Amino acid sequence: MLVTSPGSGQVNKPQRRWHIAVFLAPAVLVYTAIMILPLFGTMQLSLYKIIEGQQVFVGLDNFRHLLGDERLSSTFWNALSNNSIFFLIHMLVQNPIGILLAAILSNSRLRFRAWYRTAIFIPTILSFVIVGFVWKLILSPLWGVAPDLLDLVGLKSLYKPWLGKEQYALITLSLISVWQFVGIPMMLIYAALISIPEDILEAAECDGITGMKQFWKIKLPLILPTIGIISILTFVANFNAFDLIYVTQGALAGPDYSTDILGTFLYRTFFGFQLQLGDKNLGATIASLMFLIILAGVCIYLFAIQRRLRRYTF
Repeated sequence: MLVTSPGSGQVNKPQRRWHIAVFLAPAVLVYTAIMILPLFGTMQLSLYKIIEGQQVFVGLDNFRHLLGDERLSSTFWNALSNNSIFFLIHMLVQNPIGILLAAILSNSRLRFRAWYRTAIFIPTILSFVIVGFVWKLILSPLWGVAPDLLDLVGLKSLYKPWLGKEQYALITLSLISVWQFVGIPMMLIYAALISIPEDILEAAECDGITGMKQFWKIKLPLILPTIGIISILTFVANFNAFDLIYVTQGALAGPDYSTDILGTFLYRTFFGFQLQLGDKNLGATIASLMFLIILAGVCIYLFAIQRRLRRYTF
């Protein structure tokens, strides 16, 4: 900001706010050390290959090998397809449920709202190991409680070994993940709903817009930017997923790779598993492709969707 000295007519130089850089420096250094440098290191590693014990620059040859080799390419496209299904289930189930729960909990006449919010959010802070192990116990056909619980309500015939059948395993794991993380969109939407100015809602009530009509016509358009942010966070998180699949189904993501996603495919390729030898260069290639997929999704959101949502900000 330019400052003019009174009576002199001279314009002083803009003030340098060094304290901003001082406070940002620790976070920037930590983020650079644990995120930026490993990212560039991974992308650099994907351009090399070990030939006769030496790292040799091969350009995009690893990418051509990954997408051109019949065995590798089929595994990659299977993992990408499963990852897309995993993401779509979260978008179509988790986020709408989160919006519904937030709308219900934002009702000031609802009793025990704080207790409900806490109960729904608690699974979010649980470890993946705990969640995966507990759900394996619940759904186990040998010692799980799911068959008995369904039998209590006369629906035992609907029970299937959901984690052991190819057609059910991925959907089951997706719904377990939805159960664990539905509290995040719920809390973000809840915060957006309670931040809507009261005068807007009072004006809507004066026009006779109340109840669900008020939510659809007034509240929902105002929280669309928040819903957009939740959607892109869901996209990034699900295409980085690994822990839950690994804990429940192992590195092979069974049965018969039906729950294999990019994270587990990357793990097996980079570190090796059982009789499969690890290849850090090919693993870095898969990681680079994951980064490019996520980057493309984020760019589409920022340039194609976010601009349209800005009109609803208040």
